[in-house]
Amino acid sequence: MKAPIRVSVTGAAGNIGYSLLWNVASGNCFGADQPIILQLLEITPALEKLKGTIMELQDSAFPLVHDIIGTDDADKAFGDADAVFLVGSRPRTKDMNRSDLFVANGPIFVGQGKSIGASARSTVRVITVGNPCNTNCLIARANAKNLPNSAFSAMTRLDQNRAVAQVAGKLGVPPGAVQDVFIWGNHSDTMCPDLQLATANGERVAGRLDQDWVRGEFRQTVATRGKAIIVARGSSSAASAAAAAVDHMRDWWQGTNGRVVSMAIPSEGWYGVPEGLVYSFPVRVDAAGRIQVVEGLEIDDYIRAGIDENIAALEDEKSNITNLL
Repeated sequence: MKAPIRVSVTGAAGNIGYSLLWNVASGNCFGADQPIILQLLEITPALEKLKGTIMELQDSAFPLVHDIIGTDDADKAFGDADAVFLVGSRPRTKDMNRSDLFVANGPIFVGQGKSIGASARSTVRVITVGNPCNTNCLIARANAKNLPNSAFSAMTRLDQNRAVAQVAGKLGVPPGAVQDVFIWGNHSDTMCPDLQLATANGERVAGRLDQDWVRGEFRQTVATRGKAIIVARGSSSAASAAAAAVDHMRDWWQGTNGRVVSMAIPSEGWYGVPEGLVYSFPVRVDAAGRIQVVEGLEIDDYIRAGIDENIAALEDEKSNITNLL
């Protein structure tokens, strides 16, 4: 039996956290033979709700869950953490624009970044889910003084999964048949899906999809899917976001076995993206958890424009939170 790892989840009693926890506890994320200790963080007013969530986890009797800790103390929640899901943040509602999210959520990630830097393991892997996730990741990373850039990432896997679903539907194949779709940039309306490496049942999709559809309806649908879900449900996507977070962390923990996936990570200057900007790239992850950006791709004018548009958007976001870095 492996030694348990400590998995921290913020906003654990919220909609995304609630969906996420059952996937993690069942072994879908870290492996069917990997015991875990859950360390769950909530704001003080939500502790009673968190208590109910913990009761349900206990009643599910997951064999891999060796302990569950619920707290409103960030240092305790991140103590010796091996993996962290930064989920807790105010969700976007119909009356909010993106700038409202900076005001509401930025300070949260200052405190959490400091606590992760002080309390988590030096080998911790942190995924930022709470929006705007790229910039919140930048904030958390900047405040985790004892940790390297490689410890932090933000989730664009939901955009990738949405893109995969659209391609699969267009080609009439199941989503599992579609591989190597990836996302450039920001988890926002500007994100840029790229199909140049994509395959369906092992065959390249390039040439099988009309370019007007790829650059029009396809990109528009993926970019605005979150808004469409808010309109339809009256609240932001939760289950699909939780599933994408598990996909992201599972690939980081277990490796992608050669597959190309999307992760937003602090740039080292790849593809002209300014150093330090948290930006989504096509990556592969090896069995040791090392994230490797796929380099040397041919960038046409359309993709170059998408890359640059996302650089501009993220630099604008950064300019609004320089006091938090």
